[in-house]
Amino acid sequence: MEHDMQDFTAEARHFLDAHAAKAPDRTAFTWGEGDDTMAYFSSLPPEEEREHVQRARDWQRIRHENGFGWITGPPEYGGRGLTPVHDLLYDAIESEYDVADTGTLSVIGLGMIGPTILAHAQPRIKDRWLPAMYRGDAIACQLFSEPGAGSDLASVATKAVRDGEDWVLNGQKVWTSVAQHSQIGLALARTNPDAPKHRGITAFLVPMDAPGVEVRPLRQMTGGADFNEVFLTDVRVPDDHRLGEVDGGWTVALTTLMNERATVGSEGAGPVAAALSPDRLSALMRATWTWDDRALRACLAELLVDAMATEHLNTRALRTLRAGVTPGPERSVAKLMYGQNLTRAAHFIADCLGPRLIADTGKWGTYAWSELLLATPALRILGGTEEIMKNILAERVLGLPKEARA
Repeated sequence: MEHDMQDFTAEARHFLDAHAAKAPDRTAFTWGEGDDTMAYFSSLPPEEEREHVQRARDWQRIRHENGFGWITGPPEYGGRGLTPVHDLLYDAIESEYDVADTGTLSVIGLGMIGPTILAHAQPRIKDRWLPAMYRGDAIACQLFSEPGAGSDLASVATKAVRDGEDWVLNGQKVWTSVAQHSQIGLALARTNPDAPKHRGITAFLVPMDAPGVEVRPLRQMTGGADFNEVFLTDVRVPDDHRLGEVDGGWTVALTTLMNERATVGSEGAGPVAAALSPDRLSALMRATWTWDDRALRACLAELLVDAMATEHLNTRALRTLRAGVTPGPERSVAKLMYGQNLTRAAHFIADCLGPRLIADTGKWGTYAWSELLLATPALRILGGTEEIMKNILAERVLGLPKEARA
């Protein structure tokens, strides 16, 4: 195994050296130098966002052509057939290089929808969509949440009615990330209104260019429009695009959700790493003359300890991957801590900056934090609300009695 990892490391570095430049040293930090942007969500103008997505597609295609597009995937669908450890090792090596951010493709599509298609789709659909997704040709979104059924996915009201070899879908989805860039969407729809709510749902793979699919952007208070509402009006979906059994969509949804918890909870780059960096936060206190505030220093210490504990939790989760264990309900802890740590960091920063956070004076490292602060309410909702995460941990990890339900 060790020899195999050494060969894989050498191969990955050879590929990256040939296609990318080394990234600047991200560990070196000097207050007042470099980009001080701290946005969690994108707020790029539409043209720049499209260019960003195209760069992500191009880099994913280069990865795929060189055997690094789907390291753990089955070879028959264009994968490499290696282990999650190889995948993690490649990510660690690639982080040393200046390459396009592929989050638009990978977080939802490749991290959540791809594994669900692999587990539950019919063979022809796997053949059609899996190679396209991992080659960068197709982006996928998750059509789960609805205006009347946020984290309570079993209450979905979107209906699917059988019509010959097709299903006709009608309903509305909301908070759908990257829907504006997607070619397919994984939708939950109610197919049996008389069955208990968990047992009357079916999952479908919906082509986003099908007649009757309308995507409308939702403007966030950060200024961007990462989320969308999606309207489905008499959308015809062939039966071969059904995932799993009729009325068996809850099993399909759980596959997606377990991968979602793992994906969201293990994020560590960008504003997350920067916001929880001891060097950056201590430099902020010195720059704002709050270093002698004992209460703030105590808050900083507690925040950094919790961030360190979360990092160790994720490290332990990686060890379970090495043993071949799939993500389980305990990954909800990482997701819960991810949101809480970043929220606490943003509030700590607000206490240090005071009014400087809300007025753009042009001074480095002040107003730039506002986008992160404005994004933090979403962290308590996306990927499942904090209340849902706590219920999962209480009932499925700790074995406590189930919460009373209507």
